[in-house]
Amino acid sequence: LILKPDNTAKVEIDGEKIYEGSLKEDWELLAPKEIKDPDDKKPSDWVDDSMMDDPEDKKPDGWVEEKKIVDAKATKPDDWDDEEDGEWEAPVIDNPEYKGEWTVKRISNPAYKGFWEAKKIANPEYVDDDNLYKYDDFGFIGFDLWQVKGNTIFDNVIITDDVKEADAFVEKWKALSEVEKAKKKEEDDKKAEEAKSAAASKDDDDDDDDKEEED
Repeated sequence: LILKPDNTAKVEIDGEKIYEGSLKEDWELLAPKEIKDPDDKKPSDWVDDSMMDDPEDKKPDGWVEEKKIVDAKATKPDDWDDEEDGEWEAPVIDNPEYKGEWTVKRISNPAYKGFWEAKKIANPEYVDDDNLYKYDDFGFIGFDLWQVKGNTIFDNVIITDDVKEADAFVEKWKALSEVEKAKKKEEDDKKAEEAKSAAASKDDDDDDDDKEEED
């Protein structure tokens, strides 16, 4: 993270720039210059629904919305006893004429005026600050992030007002990082090979056990 006296900032990862912009414009470090006018109210006749039901669209006379109907062909069984079995009711079946729920067609609303937003006014609490970049004293360094891997270590932290010193620190870190990556790969490859050998040995033992059972 590089902060400059003109209140711009730059972020680099492994020496590669990923962000460059204004502290004042890109970050909420200052109160906004403008705010919505609390006294500006939406007119009572303001229409902000872009779509409306088509008043000319009517449900067809033959439209069937009943999903189930009584089976007209069903008859009470001859052995049905109302006293013991209760009053017989014909079963219901899927309605072959069912067309689904009818919904009115939607059309563009001719009275639509667009999205209403209160007008902006100058924020009385806005105070400019040309020293956003400047920190006279560093008591601590914090990392605000979210991750799913544990056992993370943060090291190689430097605070300086000398870009050349920071660049030299980065180059030194890169060299160390390459060595660490190579060492980690070597260890990972070794563990993978050991796991592979252990799995192969287990398979051989299982095969020997199977042969003994056959004998």
